[in-house]
Amino acid sequence: MRIVSLQPSVSVILDHLGHLDTLVACTRYCLDVVPGLRSANLPLVHDAWTTTTDELTALKPDLVIASVPYRHESLAAILKAGFSVLALAPHSLADIYSDIRLIGSVMNARDQAETVVASMQSAISETSRRAASAHMRPRVYCEEWGKPLIHWQYWVKELVEAAGGEFAGAPGVVTEAETIAAADPDVIVMAWCGAGMRVPLERTVEKRGWQHLHAVGERRVFCITEELLNTPAPTLIGGLHALASVIHPEIFGHMQNAQQLRCIDFEAEPSKLV
Repeated sequence: MRIVSLQPSVSVILDHLGHLDTLVACTRYCLDVVPGLRSANLPLVHDAWTTTTDELTALKPDLVIASVPYRHESLAAILKAGFSVLALAPHSLADIYSDIRLIGSVMNARDQAETVVASMQSAISETSRRAASAHMRPRVYCEEWGKPLIHWQYWVKELVEAAGGEFAGAPGVVTEAETIAAADPDVIVMAWCGAGMRVPLERTVEKRGWQHLHAVGERRVFCITEELLNTPAPTLIGGLHALASVIHPEIFGHMQNAQQLRCIDFEAEPSKLV
């Protein structure tokens, strides 16, 4: 089977199922999440938001797999051109498990899919078990985008709760800096789509007037690389571990991987933001 992946989550799932070799093309974002693809030298296509039928025609794929976010117009054009399309739109962890099983079924890899799902569920259950020993559940504001401010998706809410936190706000909705300030969360985590580790934490806090927030005063404002939380795939377990380390470091320890997590830096002078 010849598959074109229009979203990193699709490539991650195929990798975990042991069927990465079925890819005949992927997006440039897939290379960041699945480093093994870099040596494969596959043709690169646009993502599910901007892909065109012209670039797919030359590849002659048996199946094009897309996942959110995507433009319905783009997928409609691909279908109209005669390509088979599998479009995924997960909202929860249960949806992600279903997508893994669905792709596993398409690839005749049902057993592998069940193994991947079971591994994710086991990691989440173990984290939840350990977090249950905490004396409190910190309120955690999770930001997927900064202009406008958007809360993370429902699956991140589930991960925050598994890590022993309380998700502040409503998943996936737009909010305001003033609303978050009024909520005064204990922990702030940002992972802007496409920004990687480049979220300007210090400047963001200053521009929004958040210097007085509890999370800022306690130096509990973090950037987690977006691929760990915005990719609905097994890589979410890495996001879970990162969340656990910032929500309950007394239980899970401090995550040391600077390429996946960083804390706000006051240059040893917290008062400079006041």
